[in-house]
Amino acid sequence: MNANNPLPRAVHASTDPKLFEFAELVGTTGPVGVEGGRSRWSTGGEPKPNTRLVRAPTGIVEYKADEMTVRVRTGTTVAELHTVLGQNGQQTALPQRQPQSTVGGAIAVGENDLDMLAKGALRTCVLQVRYVSADGKIITGGGPTVKNVSGFDIPRLMVGSLGTLGLLGEVVLRTNPTPEVDVWLEGELIDPFPLRYQLASAACILWNGEQVWVHLTGHRGVVESDRAILRSLASFNQIDAPPALPPHRWSMPPKNLQSLAGAAKASRGGTVPTGDFMASVGTGLVWANQQAPRRPLDPTVLEINQKLKANFDPTGRLNPGRNPSTR
Repeated sequence: MNANNPLPRAVHASTDPKLFEFAELVGTTGPVGVEGGRSRWSTGGEPKPNTRLVRAPTGIVEYKADEMTVRVRTGTTVAELHTVLGQNGQQTALPQRQPQSTVGGAIAVGENDLDMLAKGALRTCVLQVRYVSADGKIITGGGPTVKNVSGFDIPRLMVGSLGTLGLLGEVVLRTNPTPEVDVWLEGELIDPFPLRYQLASAACILWNGEQVWVHLTGHRGVVESDRAILRSLASFNQIDAPPALPPHRWSMPPKNLQSLAGAAKASRGGTVPTGDFMASVGTGLVWANQQAPRRPLDPTVLEINQKLKANFDPTGRLNPGRNPSTR
């Protein structure tokens, strides 16, 4: 990337007619945004009232189970995608918050799945994106395989961008094996932080300062071994589903999570009373009953964000009103 040509060089139009139809819907003028399942519609602010809303195309284009990749149009629901992948014992790192949650919405919001310890971060799951640019062109970024791709990392930029840099129409995702066994356990309050290293099958460890929840996934023998470890530490009961999460999502360095206990100071300057938060050990994700106080962005980060927006969407027509910095 350079100052005069910040966009990727290796771009080309897709031959998928559905994407051409999508590009025609987006057009070249006027404020426009994509409407998905609205499961996270207010994240980062809602589009301005005069924004014309369009829907992304749907359907799975190509599924290579042996290569563990899938090409899917972004209007497809995560539930539909995972139903198809599940027939081959596979899944993705995309979260499904509601039955109507779409692939494009999940990527645009950039919220990781609860089982991030097992599935990895969402941004590493997205191998290639095809999006409609502010001038109505179909642009491809990234590569269709798990191999490293040189050049400008467009897929990672699109994850969490809320559709302000380009309107996603199609993506290639890496898939993961579906675990043989998965079980949620609810236990007494113990120190949750060593569990990250004691449990080989821990996909998620939740803690609210009063209780601990653990999601074990993987081969049966490994899961049973980890259950024995938990039984040796405290009383744990099997439950059907994870606990309900508070409405507001925070993010902080994983090493700072311990400061949440007992209304301690959190990384963004606020306080979170014990029992009023749910922290994901090892990931830094926190859900709380109150919004995180917003601190000003680092001036350098703010300048980079403004330049990216100016380069990708100089007229500001893509999802006006949405701001990834306030997620």
